[in-house]
Amino acid sequence: MDTKDLYERGLKLRQAMFGEADVDKRMQASGDFGGPLQTIINAYVYGDVWQRDGLSNEVRSLVMLGITAASDRPAEFRVHAKGALANGCTREQIQDVLLLVAMYCGVPAAIETHRIAAEVFGDVDPKNETP
Repeated sequence: MDTKDLYERGLKLRQAMFGEADVDKRMQASGDFGGPLQTIINAYVYGDVWQRDGLSNEVRSLVMLGITAASDRPAEFRVHAKGALANGCTREQIQDVLLLVAMYCGVPAAIETHRIAAEVFGDVDPKNETP
């Protein structure tokens, strides 16, 4: 499969997971300078790796939540939490991943992502967050 086909396949999956508007916003965030990175993301991340047969996209989403929580990437965690819901992950699965992060990576790594997950689930109002 050539890069163009991988790109189109990846863009389609990415839009299904995160919504066209959010994907367009993220793709334009770095302007022309970010174009090559967006090509890599669409073609290789979502067009290739996310479409392999070894894991379901639900499992991939849970892995991404663990990775982004453990590596202190709250903005990416928020994106992947929404994608996890689109991929059929349950609140309980996401909560269990974050509890594993707390146990193996430390409670501070899980605090912010618990708050973000609660926002994504609609349990808390992001306007009432405390510093």
